[in-house]
Amino acid sequence: MNSKLRGILEQILLASFFFVGFLLVFEGDLQIPLFLQPIGRLHTLLLHFPIVLLLLGMFMEFFRFHDSYHKNATYLQFTQWLILAGALSAALTVIMGIFLAKEPGYGGGDLYWHRWLGVATYIFASLLYWIRSKEWYQSSLAKITSISMSLLLILVGHFGGNLTHGGNFVLEPLMKSQAVPLEEAVVFQNLVQPILEKKCVACHNPDKIKGELLLTDAKSIAKGGKTGPLYVAGKPELSLLIQRAHLSIDDKKHMPPIGKPQLSDDELQLLSWWVKEKASFTKKVVDLASTDSLRILSTKLLASASGPQLEVYDFQEADEKTIQKLSNEYRTIMLFAKDSPALSVNFFSKAQYKAPKLEELKEIKEQIVTLSLAKMPVQNADLAFVKVFEHLHTLNLNFTDVTEVGLKELAGMKELMVLSLSGTKLKAAGLTSALKAIPNLKKAYVWDAGLSREDISYLQKQLRGIQVVGGFQDDGSNPLKLNPPQVKNPSTIFDEYIVAQLGHPIKGVEIRYTTDGSIPDSAKSPVFAGNLRLNQNTSIRARAFKPGWIGSDEASFDFYRGHFRPDSSVLLTPLNRVHQAAGAKTFFDGRLGSFNANSPAWANNWAGVRNNDLVLVSMFKQAIPLSSVELRIMVETQTGIFPPELVEVWGASVENQWKLLSKFKPVIPKENFPHTLPLIGTKFKASTVKYIKIVVKPLEKIPGWHPAKDKRALFLVDEMFFN
Repeated sequence: MNSKLRGILEQILLASFFFVGFLLVFEGDLQIPLFLQPIGRLHTLLLHFPIVLLLLGMFMEFFRFHDSYHKNATYLQFTQWLILAGALSAALTVIMGIFLAKEPGYGGGDLYWHRWLGVATYIFASLLYWIRSKEWYQSSLAKITSISMSLLLILVGHFGGNLTHGGNFVLEPLMKSQAVPLEEAVVFQNLVQPILEKKCVACHNPDKIKGELLLTDAKSIAKGGKTGPLYVAGKPELSLLIQRAHLSIDDKKHMPPIGKPQLSDDELQLLSWWVKEKASFTKKVVDLASTDSLRILSTKLLASASGPQLEVYDFQEADEKTIQKLSNEYRTIMLFAKDSPALSVNFFSKAQYKAPKLEELKEIKEQIVTLSLAKMPVQNADLAFVKVFEHLHTLNLNFTDVTEVGLKELAGMKELMVLSLSGTKLKAAGLTSALKAIPNLKKAYVWDAGLSREDISYLQKQLRGIQVVGGFQDDGSNPLKLNPPQVKNPSTIFDEYIVAQLGHPIKGVEIRYTTDGSIPDSAKSPVFAGNLRLNQNTSIRARAFKPGWIGSDEASFDFYRGHFRPDSSVLLTPLNRVHQAAGAKTFFDGRLGSFNANSPAWANNWAGVRNNDLVLVSMFKQAIPLSSVELRIMVETQTGIFPPELVEVWGASVENQWKLLSKFKPVIPKENFPHTLPLIGTKFKASTVKYIKIVVKPLEKIPGWHPAKDKRALFLVDEMFFN
């Protein structure tokens, strides 16, 4: 190793001791700025480097004094390089880990042990690098340190894995619970909780509390998280638990998130029915009616709790090259089970789907046992191509365009046992004969398929031996409350005008709104028709209505006009240490802040001052006719966040030749004033300017605070609007 380069790296390693020590001593007071958060999140990527480098280094160190190596200069230098590189990368990993741990959602015993074992690994590796050149460092000590370091790496990796994947991630396959007798099974304990532990607890446990949501016990599940209750007992369609799982997997709010194991159809159905059954934590399976959908599905899952039985097939494996040729970006072909010749096929892209794409699969028609065409534009005629898959036992046609007429094409398919038709448009009479013609059909899913409660009962009576799953059917005796409307505009900040876009996830909903501050009602308020054009600051109040439903709560949407956006801006005074946001760019980036202190929109979008004035200078390449300035601020009197005492607006057409355009004093609320996000500002005679200076003076004394406390108010602002 080049001695000069080694000397530089050794100095960096030595300096890292002081920096890591500083971070650990003052960790409780650290506030990680926005630009450093991505560096912290690289911790999970970089941590593999010190593990690999140090494990390899320890392997070579263990044999360092062997007769074949202790005089081999290349071997010794390479080992020295590995340990130095491992110690340096461990230092960087520790620093990133400290940054990452400051983000919300991390804590608990696993984090404690992962942090301090990681620090110990870094210190141990560094000390080993320094002492291994000492005369007293001999073979026995080399072997002891190598083994100790390897064990330390395993431990720190174990606790890190628990943080990432949940507790007992490594040993989980060996800890399968034994099957529970049906008469003893509790719906939550033996069915719901195992689903949550398998698919959700990795991110919602005491050591990694994402969204302040714990899913490890009944009390925490009932409490919910920062976005509110996890479920509404008896109303799965209004429950976050079910709504998030039904979102598109590409949606950032979809749960489990993309890249994590997803809920199966049966698991999602079970969670939905559990919520529908009032989300009881104590009810046993046998307490449910024998015809209850939750009991039927629970019985099925309990029967398979000892593990799926691998079915034996009498056909040969498909050619691997053929499978690769038929797999593409809109169609996946996978093994149905390990060491099985059976295949599962899934279609994904609506735009790419065409009936001939099904015909292409005839080369592997013998091996296909499951086929998913969910949400594809499948027509009745397309099912003629499906019938050639002679060993097909599961067919998913959810939300396709097939009807009971097209299902006649499936007549005689001897191995078809499960048919999913949810979200289609069916008629009970024709459906009965179509399903009877499938000789070994065991289950048919037909929820939300245009069938009434009476239709479902009719099918269940006519189709003996076939489990018809109809899901929840509202008979109108217990009307449900609609969710509030939603704003669909990517941003509610506009230049000259904007067409407001309001929507609702439930079809057939009527949205009524007002813009004059009055409460919208179902009779007199105008109906939103998609053509509401706004050219000034407007607050829209809206509610959703639909026959047979209870009207929604009110939703309010604020639209802001900012006609002039500066070409550049600079702050002449410092922002508060913990309210930096994006500096001067914060005020014109179009990103609105929120109230929730645990939300990124709070931490990243609000800029603030307390101990000094806020002075901002904005510049324009071309002069503008300025006649008003407005600031969107936060008011939360309980936490000491108040409007400013004074705002001054200065303008200039020539640099530094300032002229006071306007100044104003916002109304200061009293104690316990409801928290709000008001717009404060001033209008004045139009002035042609190229430079604008905003001076904001925070409130010197918070009303009601004892003078001895000398408490200054915090001033927070996320956007400024020039018109």
